[in-house]
Amino acid sequence: MAEDAAPVAGIPVPDTRLAREATELVRDRTSELIYHHSRRVYFFGSLQGRDRDLSFDPELLYLGAMFHDLGLNEEFRSSGRRFEVDSADEARRFLQSHGVPEDSVRRVWTAIALHTTPGIPEFMEPEVALVTAGVEYDVLGIGYARVSDADRQDIVALHPRPDFKRRILTAFTDGIRPRPETTFGNVKADVLEHYVPGFRRGDFVRTILDSPWAE
Repeated sequence: MAEDAAPVAGIPVPDTRLAREATELVRDRTSELIYHHSRRVYFFGSLQGRDRDLSFDPELLYLGAMFHDLGLNEEFRSSGRRFEVDSADEARRFLQSHGVPEDSVRRVWTAIALHTTPGIPEFMEPEVALVTAGVEYDVLGIGYARVSDADRQDIVALHPRPDFKRRILTAFTDGIRPRPETTFGNVKADVLEHYVPGFRRGDFVRTILDSPWAE
């Protein structure tokens, strides 16, 4: 079994052609930072799925986790779209090219597109909920104590996170700085407000008051 497919913290990685090709694609096209983060998202999401006794498709969860930050890449920065949508569309192209059924494609697309929209994914299909749960665990530390120290250490030993907080914030900033309008109403506005001088977040109230409607 390839190292990339070896179980970690009792969680097996899907050892399928689709998962292997997704791993290779993400490792080739993204930074080491994003690759390791994406793999940790799968493991942490899977552990939470097991803890919640959710029935989920490990392959779909893995694909959502691996593609979820691909849209931060330089080639997407002039798209004018949210990076989550660019990530989701790349996953959809990959899955459709492999003949994956449309319901499965939809689940992966939705899991990726909503992974920075808290309060919604947790009520959707398990794969959608668990991509967000894995992201929130690895980036924000939400539910940190729900994963045992031993399991956490095993995952981080294989996919280390040196200086992760600073480096992931830099990756977010670089990925969305050229398209600040896409942060309106979502958490990435906080990133630009902290790290991009002169950035002004969109104001929902002002948008309503300044709309062309007379009243």
